[in-house]
Amino acid sequence: MTISVSPGFPEFEVVRDPLWNTIRLDPLAVRLIDTPAFQRLRHIRQLGWAFLVYPGATHTRFDHALGVYHLARRALSVLGERGELEPVDATDCRLVPYAALLHDIGHYPFSHALEELDEEPVPAHHEALTGRFLALPEIRDVLLEVAPDAPARIEAMIQGRSRSPLQGLVAGSLDLDKIEYLKRDARFCGVPYGEVDVDRLLHALTLLSDPQTGAREVGLHEKGLSALESLLFSKYQMFRNVYWHHAVRAATALYKRMVQQALEVGILTPDEMVGRADEALLARLELQSARRDDDTAQRIVREWLPALRERRLPKRALEVPGEALRGLPLERWFSGEPALRRRFEVRLEAELGLPSGGVFLDYPEKPRMMGLDLLLRGRDGHTQRLTGAGRAGLIDLPRVSDELYHTARVFRVLTSERRSLAAERFLPLLALPAAALAERLSQPEPLL
Repeated sequence: MTISVSPGFPEFEVVRDPLWNTIRLDPLAVRLIDTPAFQRLRHIRQLGWAFLVYPGATHTRFDHALGVYHLARRALSVLGERGELEPVDATDCRLVPYAALLHDIGHYPFSHALEELDEEPVPAHHEALTGRFLALPEIRDVLLEVAPDAPARIEAMIQGRSRSPLQGLVAGSLDLDKIEYLKRDARFCGVPYGEVDVDRLLHALTLLSDPQTGAREVGLHEKGLSALESLLFSKYQMFRNVYWHHAVRAATALYKRMVQQALEVGILTPDEMVGRADEALLARLELQSARRDDDTAQRIVREWLPALRERRLPKRALEVPGEALRGLPLERWFSGEPALRRRFEVRLEAELGLPSGGVFLDYPEKPRMMGLDLLLRGRDGHTQRLTGAGRAGLIDLPRVSDELYHTARVFRVLTSERRSLAAERFLPLLALPAAALAERLSQPEPLL
């Protein structure tokens, strides 16, 4: 990917991108891109550890951010040509492309993996860190040329709390981020799952009034409904086959365990995870651990880092489809009670004859993965809200979205050495409420 000045057109520069071909950058965007904070995104892989499974998945948050900026300009152009932007605040219209460009500015190394750590040691979700980066003089001073409150407005858009009618372009059920990452991730992973009819979706976007509140927001014309259905199925396929692939999850589990324990023993501080790139964090972990001789430090240097670098990942001992676990207490305590989950892992280590840290319980969670909250305008001019309680189109999109989410999830027991567990003996443990499981773990009788 190269950036070059277009002869005779000094008002913009051009990026040649393998997905969108030509991306035009306005001067303000170029100045934001040239900041160290944005250049860091060149060194954060878009899909974390997925490159260990899909060798082409080495594209970065930098590439993706340029693509979202590009789609934002295209969407605004479509809305503007129809005259729909006339009543919208002109400053909001100017800021949307920059909000799109900066939406990932706060990302942790290896993308979303560290956001799955226990809440206490993690500073915040990457979007909650946006304000910290927008306050950097190098970025703030550029944005202030647009408006005195531009950083605050952009932060609100990225965090999904802006009252602008254009909020949905930056963060929402059908935001441009989702459209871009599905297309880009599928292209670089070499899979056919992320095909999205981008042109149809962009031309079906429209500003609609909420039937209940009257507030204007980004919605969809019914002519784009089939493209929306296609996007949801593409997202399901990408989560099931790429983002939550068993080996990707194994690498992610190992990486999380390494960072979690480094935080717990003080090898790494929470703030040291902020503002670093992928390899910079690994180098920091290695350097800090090499200076210590405690068990965790030595395990990081001798076992975990080499295992990730050499692709020696935990093995699957058990897989249970999420649909079989729907409604079980596991769904409440797995993420909400990390101490109980760790007790469970330690007990399994002992029963399976594995070393400390040899069991990883994994059950990826993203409740809003297939969520819908979108205004839909019918061909008859009637507007309705498409949510979990609504229905539209030839299929019940909200119900289907919920079903797809549970089908994409898989509960796994991963082990450092190959083991095998029988689902029929393990499932009763997952059906126990948290208190009952804690009591069971305290008893000396074998679990399995």
